[in-house]
Amino acid sequence: MTNATTKGAAGAAPAVLPRFDLGRMLATPGALATLAEAGIAALDLLARHARGDWGDLEAEDRNANEHAVRSGERLLSAYNVGADRVWVITEAADDAGRRAASTLLLPSEY
Repeated sequence: MTNATTKGAAGAAPAVLPRFDLGRMLATPGALATLAEAGIAALDLLARHARGDWGDLEAEDRNANEHAVRSGERLLSAYNVGADRVWVITEAADDAGRRAASTLLLPSEY
């Protein structure tokens, strides 16, 4: 997998550009509480997701995401946060590849 990059400041690693638009960004109370308890910012997980860092997924799900980036379908990332797991789901808005929203949630909130 290759990601587009921009030149960073002198001596800094290059920044990786988002691979798709997140749409409207949402989070459930459970996901926000879990992230706060772990000291992780919600925007950090959204940025990883947008860069194509799918987190803790099996190869089959990673491959499905790579296809979905190109086809405009739904995307799923999963990140282990302490003893919990936080999902990021980006829903397709239409067949043109536009994204409606990206939501951080716990699997139990799905």
